[in-house]
Amino acid sequence: MNAILRLYRSSLGKKYVMAITGLALFGFVIGHLAGNLQVFLGKEYINQYAQLLHSKPALIWTARIGLLVVVGLHIWSAIGLSRINKKARPFDYDDGKPYKASYASRTMLMSGLIITAFVIFHLLHYTTQSIDTSFRDLEETLADGTTRHDVYAMLVHGFSHIGVSIWYIFSMGLLCLHLSHGISSMFQSLGLKSAASEVLINRIAYTLSGLIFLGYVSIPLAVLTGFIKIQS
Repeated sequence: MNAILRLYRSSLGKKYVMAITGLALFGFVIGHLAGNLQVFLGKEYINQYAQLLHSKPALIWTARIGLLVVVGLHIWSAIGLSRINKKARPFDYDDGKPYKASYASRTMLMSGLIITAFVIFHLLHYTTQSIDTSFRDLEETLADGTTRHDVYAMLVHGFSHIGVSIWYIFSMGLLCLHLSHGISSMFQSLGLKSAASEVLINRIAYTLSGLIFLGYVSIPLAVLTGFIKIQS
């Protein structure tokens, strides 16, 4: 146990935690996107998907708690690494910027904290429905007389607010900026990145981040342009 604690307290240990938790969060981002994109298939698909998830509350809450733990470890490790780096280099570079460092790498901590703020807002908005309580009344009646929450209508209603959509698109931009550096750094932290593979890995990171951004922002844009609208 002491050896594990010593490893975690070191910069190497924190990099490992950042990489592993980052990989888990990347998997969640992809899975969440795949679920959300079902809105383009129509009301029945997205609502059926949501009903399936909510029919397994134990699994859902285990996943939510696990996700919170992963996010907490990721942020805590990032802050710890930042402190270690500042102690190792107490003075700024002449121009205030690290040499050969991209904008994404220099703003990782800041973008990560803003993304965290967005996640909290997103959960309060759509999951707990604390920000817009009208979501609680959005239900549809099935052929057998039972009712289920109308997630399709909830998405359309939520993204119809221009402010919510702009905040969402901005946050997704920061998320993908964060990912563009984080995916590349993950390979390096795990010892899977070499000088020969660096260019390829960076290109893959930028491409994946760009595709994820397009996937997420396509939903609010489709709502704002009327491509996705309330179905009877």
